[in-house]
Amino acid sequence: MSNLAKKKQHTQQRQQQQQKSVSADDQLTLKDQLNDDVLSKLKMAKQSLVTEAKEKEEERQAKAAFDKKQKEKNMSFEELLNQYGNQGSKF
Repeated sequence: MSNLAKKKQHTQQRQQQQQKSVSADDQLTLKDQLNDDVLSKLKMAKQSLVTEAKEKEEERQAKAAFDKKQKEKNMSFEELLNQYGNQGSKF
């Protein structure tokens, strides 16, 4: 083999090795790279954020219901009649 053919073969082998090492690195996920301790802390933080979001949504709904009741208390009979119409039972 000539020197040129040997160099070409050598560079091809080197490129193949680099591609293999890159593909092996690509297969590692973030979960694989993190310690179990860090991963558990992240999961706990996620759970607490989900819980806080649920609590805020429940508070928002409760406040909206309370505000609606307060608004209805302050409405006149005419306003209530216009809002609800003739939905009541007839006597």
